Amino acid sequence: MKTKIKPKFLLVLFILTAYYMLNTCFPSGRAHLAWAEDKIIAIVNQDVITQKDLADFLNFTRLQLTQEYKGKELEEKIQSMKVALLTRLIEDRLILQEAKKNNFAVDEVKIRTRINEVKKEYASDLQFQAELMSQGLTQGDIEKKIREQFMMFGIIEQKVRGKITVKPDEVTEFYQKHRKDLNTGERRNLEAISLENYDLARTLAYELRAGKKLEDLASRYPLIVNNFTVNSQDGLKKEMAEAISKLGINEVSDPAKIEDKYYIFRLIGITTPEELTLTQAQGRIHALLFERKMQEGLTRWLDELKKNSYIKIMQD
Repeated sequence: MKTKIKPKFLLVLFILTAYYMLNTCFPSGRAHLAWAEDKIIAIVNQDVITQKDLADFLNFTRLQLTQEYKGKELEEKIQSMKVALLTRLIEDRLILQEAKKNNFAVDEVKIRTRINEVKKEYASDLQFQAELMSQGLTQGDIEKKIREQFMMFGIIEQKVRGKITVKPDEVTEFYQKHRKDLNTGERRNLEAISLENYDLARTLAYELRAGKKLEDLASRYPLIVNNFTVNSQDGLKKEMAEAISKLGINEVSDPAKIEDKYYIFRLIGITTPEELTLTQAQGRIHALLFERKMQEGLTRWLDELKKNSYIKIMQD
């Protein structure tokens, strides 16, 4: 039986849009204040970006990252991203303007469905609303962001993604150049023991290291045992990766808290990497080449939008 340790759904996946949009045109290049007390930090064609927009964008980013980072680590991550946030806001505004120019409409059913998916990750609607409130947000803010996100995905699909092709000979050429690096990855066979209580988990880990058998301990501890395999190329949760990365065969990890339980891992065996055939690797190569072309195409398209737009940054 394989265990499934699932990370919480990110509240807003790939947050790309800014928070407030203004629809007033500024043909002379001069903008009026959206709010008398709010400082304008950038003008993007007919729209302005305010200090409040930047703060709101930071709050949305923080809300997203709280699913993966906590405490000091979260704040360090936020600080490392601050420099790039205004650039992201400007690019997002350009993409959204292009979507509106092309009259992209969003099915409201999709927005409600996405909101419901987000809510399912919380114990109750009250907890969901409390989390939003802690970031100075409302459900209406989230709905607006998701609507804009769908619009932006739509225009990117039309202008960039839908025009990308990866030819079979490109896949073959890549395989011939990189075949030594294309392998199954190291696979680790693990035993995962989960408990509700940290002290019990720590005591159990100690007894296992002392040589006691798990089957003899099972009657004394309220535990659940699962066997599963992870690949070195899989994206693992940080807590799990740290717990198993240095284990030798039959070694037992310290307890690791993952979501609401404490896990102890024991390494049962390791399968060494095997080189992939072209048939086995072609899906991976196609995805890699497509992503590479997607990034290059998106960069070119954004550069073209910037070239043909009026952008003025007023922030020091």
